[in-house]
Amino acid sequence: MAQSADHTLAASVATETGTLLVEIRERLFSSGAGTWEVRDTGDNEAHRLIVKLLSQARPGDAILSEEGRDDLARLTADRVWIVDPLDGTREFSEPGRTDWAVHIALVENGVPTAAAVALPAVGQTLCTEPEPALPEPHNGRPRMVVSRSRPPAAAIIVAQALDAELMTLGSAGAKAMAVVLGMADIYAHSGGQFEWDNCAPVGVARAAGLHASRCDGSELAYNFADPWLPDLLICRPEYATDALEALRKVIEGEA
Repeated sequence: MAQSADHTLAASVATETGTLLVEIRERLFSSGAGTWEVRDTGDNEAHRLIVKLLSQARPGDAILSEEGRDDLARLTADRVWIVDPLDGTREFSEPGRTDWAVHIALVENGVPTAAAVALPAVGQTLCTEPEPALPEPHNGRPRMVVSRSRPPAAAIIVAQALDAELMTLGSAGAKAMAVVLGMADIYAHSGGQFEWDNCAPVGVARAAGLHASRCDGSELAYNFADPWLPDLLICRPEYATDALEALRKVIEGEA
């Protein structure tokens, strides 16, 4: 299992990468750079820094990064860092938006054991040690966080079943951390993600005492040859049973 130093490393790498991204963003915006230059520079520079820091600190560990070449030797590694150097490139490239993130997670036997999600634009990093304190329950209708564009099917199903209010945010990490921070109660997604999109958010969410699973209630497992991991549910524990029941009815109806 992860040691205290692994939790510290995840948090420090996420935070340092976030600091770099904020600097890159400000510099490129000031120079009048276009959207794609901002996105590409952020993705590439963040990836290089993360690989450098993790390789220096843990030279024997494998790394799976959204922006890197996938070395399938990771499949036989005991320890694999699954990272998203810049989650929410669209939001990153829009001046003033804060809903983008950096994901760093250590996976052992398919389970994230140390993780951190940095929200650089607001100067905050949430990690697995110390565990985030889950805020008191929200009085009123449950609040569900969904994508800025079209909410996925899972979100609509759960929102209708639980009479939830909808709020919009950009990146997966920002949505998951909204639940950790008590700004939302439920984050349900279907229709496509990869392991790096949700591995670190799931690790942090579980450390905070939140429910995290696939939409059918099964475990979220990581470090597969195909990193496609299309659906998940992260929510306060008091909503898990009803949310999963709503999703189960639809899944069984489609079978």
